[in-house]
Amino acid sequence: MPSREVVEAFAKRLEDGDFVGAIEQFCTPDAVTYENNATPTVGRDKLVAKERGVLAAFKEVKAVRIGPSLIEGDHVATRWTFSFTNAEGIVRTLDEIAWQTWRGDKLIEERFYYDPKQLGR
Repeated sequence: MPSREVVEAFAKRLEDGDFVGAIEQFCTPDAVTYENNATPTVGRDKLVAKERGVLAAFKEVKAVRIGPSLIEGDHVATRWTFSFTNAEGIVRTLDEIAWQTWRGDKLIEERFYYDPKQLGR
């Protein structure tokens, strides 16, 4: 079960824009993420590479946590709003729920739930 301090530190890394650092510090080497019903991304190295690709596609990415993260045993739920600014200055926002499974103070699985139409897909 993650401590409140660890969950807050993870969230702060995201809010500070250090998305790659958050993955590197908090995810296990075999961590997995799921984007809605898409094929999962498995392994911290692949998660880092995927995140770097997302960040490279935008001029700016911001994360704002909406309310507190809810912790129940090994599970954490957090509501986020992400803002993606492209090279032309157009901003798209994404309202998302992140459902995490932790092993102690390390993140082993994360599932993202959102409506992809929010990004104009």
